[in-house]
Amino acid sequence: MALLEIRDVTRRFGDFTAVNNVNITIEKGEFFTLLGPSGCGKTTLLRMIAGFDLPDSGQILLDGINIVNMPPEKRPIHTVFQSYALFPHMTVAGNIAFPLKMSGKMPDEIRSRVRESLDNVHLSSFANRFPHELSGGQKQRVAFARGLVNRPRLLLLDEPLGALDAKLREEMQIELINLQQEVGVTFVFVTHAQNEALALSHRIAVMNQGNIEQIDEPSKIYGFPRNRFVANFIGKINMMDVQVLEATYSHLKLIVAGLGEVTAPGKEGVKAGDKGIMAIRPEQVQILHHAEEAEVKGHFPGKVHDYLYVGNVTTYIVELANGIRIEALLPNSTAGRAKFFEVGDSVVVTWQHDASTFLND
Repeated sequence: MALLEIRDVTRRFGDFTAVNNVNITIEKGEFFTLLGPSGCGKTTLLRMIAGFDLPDSGQILLDGINIVNMPPEKRPIHTVFQSYALFPHMTVAGNIAFPLKMSGKMPDEIRSRVRESLDNVHLSSFANRFPHELSGGQKQRVAFARGLVNRPRLLLLDEPLGALDAKLREEMQIELINLQQEVGVTFVFVTHAQNEALALSHRIAVMNQGNIEQIDEPSKIYGFPRNRFVANFIGKINMMDVQVLEATYSHLKLIVAGLGEVTAPGKEGVKAGDKGIMAIRPEQVQILHHAEEAEVKGHFPGKVHDYLYVGNVTTYIVELANGIRIEALLPNSTAGRAKFFEVGDSVVVTWQHDASTFLND
């Protein structure tokens, strides 16, 4: 039996449907992420799991029991917010102990659990400090410790790293993965940051306008997006309008207007004549000098239109003969500012036939 099951859940606000007939199953011990743009319904769904909001229809089952009408304080669920929500007049230990006191635990058990929670988040020496004496990352760890101290069945995390700077955010991602593995509690995580979702999650549900577009492992969400929205939302991607010339189990032959034929992996349900999108990630695209093109099958001429140097990689934008612009990502493996091509250089682009994906319109 799944730990959490969301069945046909819908939530409307007047004429606006925030969550539309959503179905999700989450297993015990999973790090499950709800990912999508602002306003897609992910936080509304999290609030319904927590009990802060009620669905208009559907069921939310925890361990097989429908908890829709159970008050938030009765649910074995805790929520960690982006704002930390720490009590400023309480010490770190006091903040962590608060849920235990509210649930009537004995003083000895409270002390023991607080000590264990502080150890889990590496803040044992900060027990007597107040929130204003902590950094943003330390406050976030106190919020995690308070959320876990009552050993909930589920920990809900609503954009918990959103207030941190980029470097600290990355450090906290690693800590969060380790913490989840150590305590074994099921995490349901809400974010709009694609890289964060890919780095942290066992599985991801991509949401858009109240609907679930795809639920899958991070590598499949990234490498095999189900539709145009998922492909475009997760990371950078090149997309070209194509028509299917030939469809077999092993491959598709596609025609790109003004460019010619390209080959993509076969896809169930696709037939000759279908129109759609060929999608390919920038890191899968190679740029070559014209002198190298003779050795490569399936290459297309173009000119370097622009490039963007970001330290570890350079993104090149190549304008092809038909006017389409395609991005290619080249690693800067040597020290200093590596420039392989200049703006205006005549080049060819190529990719392995199995690197692209055909998406129906």
